[in-house]
Amino acid sequence: MRLRDYLPRGLYWRTALIIIVPAALLQLIITLVFLDDHWRFQSKRMSQAVASDVTLLLQTYEANPTPATLAYVRRIASAPLRMSLSFDTAPLERERCGGRSRSLYIDRYLLEPLDAEFGRPIWYDPTCRDGLVYLRVPTTGGVFEFRTDFDRVQARSGPLFVMWIMAGTVFFCLVSILFVRGQVRPIEKLADAMEQFGRGDDSGTFRVRGAREVRSATRAFFNMRERVQRLMEQRAQLLAGVSHDLRTPVTRLKLQLALMPKSEEIDAAKRDLADMEETLEEYLAFAKGLGEEAPEMVDVGAMATEVVADSTRDGADIAIEQSGEVDAPARGRALKRCLVNLIDNAAAHGDKVRVMVKGEENAVTVSVDDNGPGIPEELYEEAFRPFSRLDATRSRNQKGVGLGLAIARDVARSHGGDIFLSPSPLGGLRAMLRLPRPA
Repeated sequence: MRLRDYLPRGLYWRTALIIIVPAALLQLIITLVFLDDHWRFQSKRMSQAVASDVTLLLQTYEANPTPATLAYVRRIASAPLRMSLSFDTAPLERERCGGRSRSLYIDRYLLEPLDAEFGRPIWYDPTCRDGLVYLRVPTTGGVFEFRTDFDRVQARSGPLFVMWIMAGTVFFCLVSILFVRGQVRPIEKLADAMEQFGRGDDSGTFRVRGAREVRSATRAFFNMRERVQRLMEQRAQLLAGVSHDLRTPVTRLKLQLALMPKSEEIDAAKRDLADMEETLEEYLAFAKGLGEEAPEMVDVGAMATEVVADSTRDGADIAIEQSGEVDAPARGRALKRCLVNLIDNAAAHGDKVRVMVKGEENAVTVSVDDNGPGIPEELYEEAFRPFSRLDATRSRNQKGVGLGLAIARDVARSHGGDIFLSPSPLGGLRAMLRLPRPA
């Protein structure tokens, strides 16, 4: 596994990481440097100062171990050294308070000077809950027990500094997340608008927000969408004129041929005219695309069942299966033509066709399998080209002008999906339509 496999995929969290990770590392480095160069150094000096005070008191008493000296040493320990001193004639006991030392480094800084100075067993316990550290040292005639505040042994600024650093880091991260969220939201909104427009659903304009580059991209998208819409309107107007100009002469020719006496020449002319009309209809359907039909939720399974029932391919064994939730947003007439083209194309090249409609989490798929001769993998993309005829491979395809798969893919992509070709388990070709849908 590579590191990038664990990184977030979205722009929001990636941008947040770019801001948060360097800041967190910088705070960590500052904390470590402070603890090493300041807090530990200060604590070391404080512990050594306490060790020096204990050494002074012990040396003073051991130089003249009398009750008067003991009283003098106790007075000095209380003020100005801020220690509590007691003298016990019992042997040295090593019973601890039962806790855990707060810092092994501080223990070492305190004990090493004492061990070096006296060379005798020393009992030290910094774990008592009353906020004191206990130090017992055997001396002449008994044992001295020193008690002092833990603040005299270890600097208090270290934990406090770490706490403030952590609070500052958390605050900085929260502010960064809110800021990044505000910058990423316009990009997400632009992406949603582009996806809706790609499906043919005009979501209208929205308020331009975000950084200067995001605003420029949003305005560029609005301008592009207006140009595309104008081109589509112009295409529709052109097709309306072509349809009117060509359908009228074809209709007159059909009427004239119908009134003429029957003959082989007239029958041949009628067949040519029918082929011409079919070619015109297929070409217009390809060029017109989606037209002005509004998208709505469609039961893809019911539509595929209807197409299978209405199939005009005689002699083909067509069966359909369905699983899962198969509703998807689509343009009904356009999607139906896509399914008709896929199923009729399969039935035209094989005598056994299986249609499988399956609902997935974020999409609906329609797989159409046939047992025909199939298509070599290197010709898959060629099959989608307009007016492409692969008769050398699919020899039974003797009808049409090669627009069936081109129209089907055009419809699929206009819905945000696509059509993929692959070998079929039946031995022929599989055409799989994939339509995205909201989760």
